[in-house]
Amino acid sequence: MTQEMSRKTEDRTPVLRPLILDPGPRFSPAGIYIHVPFCRAKCPYCDFYSVTDLNRIDAFVKALPTEMEIQRHRISLADTVYFGGGTPSLLSASQIERILAAVHDRFAVTADAEVTLEVNPGTVDRQDLDAFRRSGVNRLNIGLQSTDDRTLSFLGRIHTADAGISTYRHARDAGFDNVGLDLIYAVPGQTRKAWETEMAKAVELAPEHLSCYTLTVEAGTPLARRVAAGQVRPLGESIAGDLFSATADFLEAHGYRQYEISNYARVCEGRHLDLRSRHNRKYWNFNDYMGFGPAAHSLEGSTRRWNCRTLDDYLAALQQGASPEAGRETLTMDQQILEAVYLGLRQTDGIDTARFASRFQSDFHDLFGKQVAQLAAEGLIDASAEQVRLTRQGMRFLESVVQRMLD
Repeated sequence: MTQEMSRKTEDRTPVLRPLILDPGPRFSPAGIYIHVPFCRAKCPYCDFYSVTDLNRIDAFVKALPTEMEIQRHRISLADTVYFGGGTPSLLSASQIERILAAVHDRFAVTADAEVTLEVNPGTVDRQDLDAFRRSGVNRLNIGLQSTDDRTLSFLGRIHTADAGISTYRHARDAGFDNVGLDLIYAVPGQTRKAWETEMAKAVELAPEHLSCYTLTVEAGTPLARRVAAGQVRPLGESIAGDLFSATADFLEAHGYRQYEISNYARVCEGRHLDLRSRHNRKYWNFNDYMGFGPAAHSLEGSTRRWNCRTLDDYLAALQQGASPEAGRETLTMDQQILEAVYLGLRQTDGIDTARFASRFQSDFHDLFGKQVAQLAAEGLIDASAEQVRLTRQGMRFLESVVQRMLD
């Protein structure tokens, strides 16, 4: 996975209405995240925790209910369940069903909960997808990553472009009507024309959701070592920024509304469908979420907790009946404001100043008015009394804009 930027053409598209009203971070249902730490092979750019010993999957599945039992008092109501990884689609449908049964046994979950499974092409067939649908999964996020075989080879993916597209079509045949695709761009040597060709192939499939991430060089990964050795030369920031702008232009012209720096939801003309990821929006809106599995994080009010990073430590703790929690921190008010600004500006809706004032008992413009005025004069921010959001140019320079805001 990775990150990027925003625009102004959303004014031409219908307003997307939420499936469930969001009364605010303190009162919204929580999200449940389950980190499945297994991969058939490690991608050279990825720094998410996973192991390739698939023989340990069963032990992990058996341990999860124990962790849920320990933490059951922390969630009063949840409306999303997200299986991430790693490669969750390496689990069988019966294992997914067992995990979901454990969730429902220990937590109150809304009847219309969004239940997402990340799927990697090359790990499933049509029968698997049929079974996942029957197990209770109602949304898929397919790690297509590219529609070009050369890019897939560079990224170390185990599937071809044709296999990825076949996985998508099998998902449709299995009855999934809410499918997202992940794409990675700004790979070395990529041109705007090549990237637009890739996007065109993805858009032809008409997924409900697209996540488009720029390739980032994460410390400690094989890709980082190749870059350090001079074997790979990343695209420059200017070129990557141009590709970001091209992404927003292209996808919005083809019916996808950007709602977060890297995320786009299909606009359904004449229908009030909200196809944004309900679960991921919890992270950006500072809602509560509970993470299970090694290296998983949780947020409860102003307290962030995280589990031990390795599968060995995770299983050992639970075998002793102990929590696998490795640490926690309670965010200060300043830290919460910092995160609210950063996460709010990642979204095209920006920061609702009334909600900000209600949460922090402070007027947003009293705190940041001088910076906002300067950034607005430079065309990086659109600001009113009610809302502050980045322009497309501002989204392109998100990190530096946020730094200037906080300075």
